[in-house]
Amino acid sequence: QVQLVESGGGLVQTGDSLRLSCAASGRPFSGYGMGWFRQAPGKEREFVASINWIGGNAYYTDSVKGRFTISRDNAKNTVYLQMNSLKPENTAVYYCAAIPSMYYSRNYRSQNLYNYWGQGTQVTVSS
Repeated sequence: QVQLVESGGGLVQTGDSLRLSCAASGRPFSGYGMGWFRQAPGKEREFVASINWIGGNAYYTDSVKGRFTISRDNAKNTVYLQMNSLKPENTAVYYCAAIPSMYYSRNYRSQNLYNYWGQGTQVTVSS
């Protein structure tokens, strides 16, 4: 089992920045690729960003490229999502999730292969 706990969400204004954190405990953190997903009101949960187990091969959904950065610190068992130039359309509950490393390279967008999920943290961007 891997337990994931997100933090860092909040209410900000357009153009502000936030850094989300996801702390992992349980099985070795380095055995998993990590992803961030989000779910806006009335919408399906969607992929935001992901990173492999050694902190490389990061991927982003097109709408956040150049503004969001995913990173991880395996010594701290934590993955981060730095979000800059936030927009109202970024308002959502943000979830971190873990995918076994063997599946990461071809399936980093596949939510069904992420077998551990956090409880989510709310990000609200006001206009």
